[in-house]
Amino acid sequence: MKVLITGGAGFIASHVADAFIERGAEVVVIDNLSSGSKQNLNPKAEFIEGDITDASLVRRIFQEHKFDIVNHHAAQLDVRKSVRDPVFDCQQNIIGSLNLLEAAREAGGLKRFMFASTGGAIYGEQDYFPADEKHPTRPISPYGVAKRSIELYLHYYEQEQGIPYVAFRYTNVYGPRQSPHGEAGVVAIFTEKLLDGDPCVINGDGTQTRDYVYVGDVARAHMLALDKLQGSDIFNISTATETDVNEIFEVLSQLTTNGESHAEHGPAKTGEQQRSVCSFEHATDVLGWEPEMTLIEGLRETVDFFQRKAVET
Repeated sequence: MKVLITGGAGFIASHVADAFIERGAEVVVIDNLSSGSKQNLNPKAEFIEGDITDASLVRRIFQEHKFDIVNHHAAQLDVRKSVRDPVFDCQQNIIGSLNLLEAAREAGGLKRFMFASTGGAIYGEQDYFPADEKHPTRPISPYGVAKRSIELYLHYYEQEQGIPYVAFRYTNVYGPRQSPHGEAGVVAIFTEKLLDGDPCVINGDGTQTRDYVYVGDVARAHMLALDKLQGSDIFNISTATETDVNEIFEVLSQLTTNGESHAEHGPAKTGEQQRSVCSFEHATDVLGWEPEMTLIEGLRETVDFFQRKAVET
């Protein structure tokens, strides 16, 4: 099995690459290193530094390799940047994805296109909790619009070109290798600041909730889809559990400073969702997937990773 992983030097996709390699797949990674790191790359993967918005490069890669699977994680991830510059977001996320799909169509023979979509940003303000895959999609950012658009393009390419797909709607993924810089999650940001002795700022009162899913559980969902999915489908990859920011900070404070650190509270972010949580029942029914890592153990693994990284540097 030969797999192209886009964004494979990034946080989530590097774990997915490891999982493919562990099961004997031949993996090719393309990444422009705008947010990823060569340190995340599996040494058994072939690495191509490049951008999926370069249509000629993408076409050449497909001509040189006969891919069975495309696993697409490369993206412009910053929701706020998508609001400031929707055209750039579209070029990176929608046009980049279409370059991959067109190259796959021209090359032929692709067995599945696997896509990293998003949970909260697609559903927007939820009507019910947790949201399942049938929940209305009302994205309130160009980033969410792009992710939903790509899902619809995937449906088109399946119907017209016969390319099966699976889209994973991740909730808030955390774990080892997550960058604390750029559009990072609070887990990585808080962990680095706590270990460095820097103050942590919680936006608003900290009661806003998210659904935190461990990166190892995310990678496992991809492997189960390879083995168990017939046809095409969309899955939430989540925990169906709400955790507020205050609780995340308190647990991380206990793990890093024995609870001696205290957070500051800043102004709330305009337009930030108050609650976001997704159901994973469909993934259980079809793939036999459910989250295995508890939040406390996942946070402990994350802190351990940042501590080891600090010693190495």
